[in-house]
Amino acid sequence: MEHIPENTHIHRDDEASKIGMWLFIFTEMLLFGGLFIVYSIYRYLHPVAFELAADELDVAAGTINTVILLISSMTIAMSVSAIQKGDRKKTLMFLGATLFLALMFLVNKYFEWGSKISHGLYPGSDSLHELGHGDTLFFGLYYFMTGLHALHIIIGVVLIATVMYRVYKSRVREDKYALLENTGLYWHLVDLIWIFLFPLFYLVT
Repeated sequence: MEHIPENTHIHRDDEASKIGMWLFIFTEMLLFGGLFIVYSIYRYLHPVAFELAADELDVAAGTINTVILLISSMTIAMSVSAIQKGDRKKTLMFLGATLFLALMFLVNKYFEWGSKISHGLYPGSDSLHELGHGDTLFFGLYYFMTGLHALHIIIGVVLIATVMYRVYKSRVREDKYALLENTGLYWHLVDLIWIFLFPLFYLVT
């Protein structure tokens, strides 16, 4: 009598967590979708300024971060496949690779931001104010949207580290891996957002 209610409870929790994650993803898409619309409006109003401001960004750094996130999407997907097969060692290996790539992204972004700030290209700076209203809007959106994305990366790092610990302790395993699956969904969302951010800011033509 004790087994049936317990198993049923676990099943319902897994289903509820998946639904909750999809609802969260939907709200995040609405958030960034609204920001993309704001960006599009301002870009339409200041096309030349946005194009000139985009020339100040490091396309190579943006490209490297894009490759990093694409690879990380692959590794976290492979970790889900590994846990489904009951291979804890490979699951931890792929999660560790994803975590490493996420940290690489943040380090790359840190140096990229640092370079722009050192050149006075940040909201409220005199240098940016002298360039004009269009440039101020571009860099304001750039720092806000990429900063918000970086915050999502940091949250993802915490989630991945938590999942790794639970996999190590066998709390996440082949018959109970909803947490890993939801973390994977979240990470794919983070990657998808960057796929839109990269061309919008770095490839403005």
